[in-house]
Amino acid sequence: MLSLGVRGRRVVVAATLAFATLTGGAIAQTTTEGSVAQTTLTIESWRRDDADLWSNKLIPAFKASHPDIDVVFNPTVPTEYNPTLNTRLDEQKAGDLITCRPFDWSLDLYSKGHLAPVNDVPGMENFSELAKIAWTTDDGKTTFCVPMASVIHGFLYNKKIFAELGLTPPKTRDEFYAVLDKIKENGIYAGLALGTADQWESATMGFQNIGPNFWKGEEGRKALIARKAKFTDQPYVDTWTELAKWAPYLAEDFQARKYPDSQSLFTLGQAAIYPAGSWEIATFETQGEFELGAFPPPVAKAGDPCFISDQPNIALGLNAKSPNIEAAKTFLSWVTSPEFATIYANALPGYVPLSSAPVEISDPAAKEFASWRQSCTPTIRNSSQILSRATPNLENELWSVSAQVINGSMKPEDAANQIQAGLDSWYRPAE
Repeated sequence: MLSLGVRGRRVVVAATLAFATLTGGAIAQTTTEGSVAQTTLTIESWRRDDADLWSNKLIPAFKASHPDIDVVFNPTVPTEYNPTLNTRLDEQKAGDLITCRPFDWSLDLYSKGHLAPVNDVPGMENFSELAKIAWTTDDGKTTFCVPMASVIHGFLYNKKIFAELGLTPPKTRDEFYAVLDKIKENGIYAGLALGTADQWESATMGFQNIGPNFWKGEEGRKALIARKAKFTDQPYVDTWTELAKWAPYLAEDFQARKYPDSQSLFTLGQAAIYPAGSWEIATFETQGEFELGAFPPPVAKAGDPCFISDQPNIALGLNAKSPNIEAAKTFLSWVTSPEFATIYANALPGYVPLSSAPVEISDPAAKEFASWRQSCTPTIRNSSQILSRATPNLENELWSVSAQVINGSMKPEDAANQIQAGLDSWYRPAE
């Protein structure tokens, strides 16, 4: 039998890798007799901006303890990821590991047989039911992606402006408006950096941000799914009523401002507070010339329980047709580890690990957001699970009515009636 030296074995592996790249497939690789079997896994993702993180930090960390498994990060342009991945999966040319968007898009991949169950992956016990909910079947029995991170809603503020005006982060709604009144009286800065032109921010950073304190988080969200509650109930009307009160504290042209405009307003130090998702942290820390602070959605009165929107954002699944199932499960098990979570969270401030294992976050603002899990009860956006599966689409409708309420062109009660009528037109809970 022909014997190959180390150099010869490298040539064989290199040739196999080249073949895998050309065919777009994920294949198992073995060297000749007497050498260690080598497997290459390919990760499909839309997160092109994370390529350096994977190549220079995550994959080397995994390789340090798993030298027999190579990993290749293969991102696609975000806007092309869904159709491209679907085609590659249908043609059985997709990679071994699939980066999963939350909720129905990934559920559809599982339903089509493209994603394998991951219930038996070691380390899945580190995730709560809420942490897994975006990648679990409606009956709660099967999880098909390993959770990686969520984003948390709250408010970012400019510490320089707060110090200049003698302000402290508010804890109650009365304190919130007292702070906004002082900013308005000063006349130099906008109180809140939010525009309504793109609509989605009005719901995502407005309605879904402050709303959980009104509808009591998961209690209210689950009641909507069970049809034991309606959007015409007082907690939802009160949420839109609260949003309507924001208008006097926004920049004068807020109706025409798009998402990047609001970001710029805050980055340039022209607004004191930004209704935010934690994913904004890195952008503002890079572009702004001030220290960021953060506070959770204010409660009605001191001592009230608080709730935060802790939205599952990204996970990693297993291609059911992968020829490297065991190696892929080994990698997924590592994704459940504190080592992975620590690297990921500190490389991407504001993307908060979903694992229950303790993770030390170094970025002050990101650490502040993550700390709210200890003092407040997490929930998810009430439009994410089940209720946005038909037309009119609840998610999109919430964008529209929330923007109109802030603009003053729709009353909170009318927003509630429109949302509930749309849901009533198609939604019936499963028996």
